[in-house]
Amino acid sequence: MLAIYEIIEVAKKAAQEAGQAVVEHWSAYKQDVRAKGATDVVCAADYASDRIISAAIQTAFPSHRIMSEEDATAQEIDYSGPLWIVDPIDGTANYIRGHRYFGISIAFAFDGVVRAGCVHAPMLAETFLATKGGGATLNGSPIRVSAPPTLSQSIISTGFPHEKSDFSLLLKRFDSLLRNCQDVRRSASPVLDIAYVAMGRLDAHTETLFPWDVAAAGLIATEAGAERSNMVPIPPGIPIDLFGDEVVFSAPEVHAELVELLAARG
Repeated sequence: MLAIYEIIEVAKKAAQEAGQAVVEHWSAYKQDVRAKGATDVVCAADYASDRIISAAIQTAFPSHRIMSEEDATAQEIDYSGPLWIVDPIDGTANYIRGHRYFGISIAFAFDGVVRAGCVHAPMLAETFLATKGGGATLNGSPIRVSAPPTLSQSIISTGFPHEKSDFSLLLKRFDSLLRNCQDVRRSASPVLDIAYVAMGRLDAHTETLFPWDVAAAGLIATEAGAERSNMVPIPPGIPIDLFGDEVVFSAPEVHAELVELLAARG
């Protein structure tokens, strides 16, 4: 196994270089968001970020495989050995409108276990890092989850699916959260939402997500003291660190109560 400090330094440098590129890209082409359509601008920025990250990983570790949101699905992936999991821009709807709340996510896994993770928010100048067993940091300073006394005093974040054919379960759970928590947030970048749980800006996050959403952010959250559960069984052959279906991250004090609440309303 390679030294983890080498891994995390590559992830951090790649994320920050990609972040600078996507911010510059938006500034240069912001007029095209309206003139040409948002999709063209987002695709170009996504691919630019993906190329920068992939090049950095391949230069440092040419034999390692990469799973990126741009070119892979969980069903096609061999999880054995070294594998990088990348989301070049998480929160694209925010990004194209000039909202600052979006992130770049890079994780390194070995045999399906995430060993290092970086979530970088370029417009917020915040870089979250974690290594397995090494704790989590924000801009170099250690972070810890919050300690809300009850679920009723907790701020919970969630997200909505792109598939809009059936909202019944989502609406039941959203109603339950609103009635039983202090408030609910929907900020549209789950990698940052989960990182915010890690540092106590949020008390919990729950949503159905993809491997590239939960890989780095999930390690950051758990290394900061968060508890993690999935509300559905984990399929055979899928590593728990990379399974995002109906995932829940929260401060330990409210985790059992939150999971019970979501299960009861499901």
